[in-house]
Amino acid sequence: MRTKICLGLVLIMLTVIPSLAVALTDAEINQGSVDRAKATASTKPTVEMVMERVNAGVDIINKEGRAAFAKFKGADSEFIYAGTYIWIHSPTTGEMMMHPMKPKLDGKNVNPLRDAAGKLLFVEMNRVCLENGSGWVNYQWPKPGEKKPSMKVSFVKMAEHGGEKFVIGSGVYDISLADINKALGK
Repeated sequence: MRTKICLGLVLIMLTVIPSLAVALTDAEINQGSVDRAKATASTKPTVEMVMERVNAGVDIINKEGRAAFAKFKGADSEFIYAGTYIWIHSPTTGEMMMHPMKPKLDGKNVNPLRDAAGKLLFVEMNRVCLENGSGWVNYQWPKPGEKKPSMKVSFVKMAEHGGEKFVIGSGVYDISLADINKALGK
């Protein structure tokens, strides 16, 4: 009887402890990502910088698919830069595949999310990527570590691996679409 109880406790520990480790990892990644964004915020992002990081992210996803997601989050990620970050979502299902600041969004359908002005921002990003392959979208979103929304403009681009499509995006605050068009010579 005592042996069965001990075996039962061991089995419970083997199932509970890995679950706790995953929860701790998600919490650490979130805080690590936020800390990285804050630590890099003194560098002002440029239009070219955002496009370069998204293009690099697309290259990695095209080669590695979902296996590359860990490279986009945490305190050491090169994809958290100048106070901003890259996220990845599905243009077909609306699933947030990887959000380094808000891992609670991962696995959720973000298509119904509206910004403070009512814009279906992810639907618009999907449209831009499906129609043009890439482009800029403006909307309101909280800065890393904040709750109040601010104006944000994001560059989004389509990636594909193993028949699965991905929208790779990165945005900046305090830059307008007019500033972006000027920087791109439009």
